Amino acid sequence: MTDTDPAAIALAVVGLAAAGRFTEAEARFAPRLRAAASAGTLRVGWETEIAKAGPVRAVGAPVREPAKAGLVRVSVPVTCERGGLTVVMSVDDAGLLHGLRLAPPSGASWEPPPYAEPARFAEREVTVGSGPLAVPGTLTVPRGRGPRPGLVLLASGPADRDLTTGPNKPFKDLAWGLAARGIAVARFDKVTRVHPETGSAPGFTMADEYVPHAVAAVHLLQRQRKVDPARVFVLGLSGGGNAVPRVAAAEPSIAGLISLAGDTLPLPRAAVRVARHLAELNPGPATTAAAESVARQAALVESPGLSPATPAADLLFGWPASYWLDLRAYDPVATAAALDKPMLILQGGRDYQVTVAGDLARWRAGLAGRSDVTIRVHEADDHLFFRGEGPSTPAGYEAPQHVDPAVVADIADWLSRPT
Repeated sequence: MTDTDPAAIALAVVGLAAAGRFTEAEARFAPRLRAAASAGTLRVGWETEIAKAGPVRAVGAPVREPAKAGLVRVSVPVTCERGGLTVVMSVDDAGLLHGLRLAPPSGASWEPPPYAEPARFAEREVTVGSGPLAVPGTLTVPRGRGPRPGLVLLASGPADRDLTTGPNKPFKDLAWGLAARGIAVARFDKVTRVHPETGSAPGFTMADEYVPHAVAAVHLLQRQRKVDPARVFVLGLSGGGNAVPRVAAAEPSIAGLISLAGDTLPLPRAAVRVARHLAELNPGPATTAAAESVARQAALVESPGLSPATPAADLLFGWPASYWLDLRAYDPVATAAALDKPMLILQGGRDYQVTVAGDLARWRAGLAGRSDVTIRVHEADDHLFFRGEGPSTPAGYEAPQHVDPAVVADIADWLSRPT
């Protein structure tokens, strides 16, 4: 392999990270990636994952696939003492990285949940949106005659259409479970996954991340022969749950909103809380350093001095200042309260990322007295609505499991109710 061979570059970057040589890894970043992420950003992300998975035991063979013109996506599996991760990079012809993320292990097997009955529905691939930022997606449509309700699923972060997390695919659980109960579902890969350069581009906002593709998916469902165009809803989980009021405000034809673990606290403060929680679960220099780094970045994000010129590398998640400035002006609860649309809000009682006491309390207070708002807590569920016992931890996502059937039933019953 040559010095610019994408697979060789990817292996080299993983080796540098494993050796703690993050500044040398950063030297492989293209200018746009370097503006969004630094050696320090890579260090915090890597050490946080290694603190959960344990020391590196083996690095697997890289897997190449086309990403877009001039780029090759390379996935490198990393086996650790207590699990593993996959390092995914987009490499150009000169051997420079335009994207890098740490993902759950690839290749994990998914089995349908008991409540999914594949004979009851059909799936087909679709394109969501148009132009250079179009993304691939999947329509899951019940068999038999319509018209039926439709539902668009929105994930948080640069997720794929299934919200793949370790061996689990919670959005595929939802799509198959709901389609088996007569609901047509559209899900799609996030723009920040298919086109990772968008997430670090100057001027990028939360509205850019969610609204265009969500609205395109709504219109796609409305054009389906078996779907009632007046009964197409939008469901978001986590950051997607935070975004659904904004999507509904942008598209009046949306019939209603479903928020699963939708956060309402200011995101910088929530990020600090989660980082400190993880540091308490796995005390040590790496997690302490990660929590301190998150706190510094969060303070800058909330600082009055934040401006469009603030480098993204200094901010949380490597997001540009434009994203954070836009987020400051958005209140999901107030936006939802201003909408004359029904809402279903579900929360996991064991969720440490979005909590009953913090986030759900704001939904309850802001939407109090609304007869068209249903709020329900599933006490045994975590952030992805997997049932369990005891405190929820990141390691809980590494075991194969499925979305709580009671959650699927709640959503299906709410969508199928008479209007």
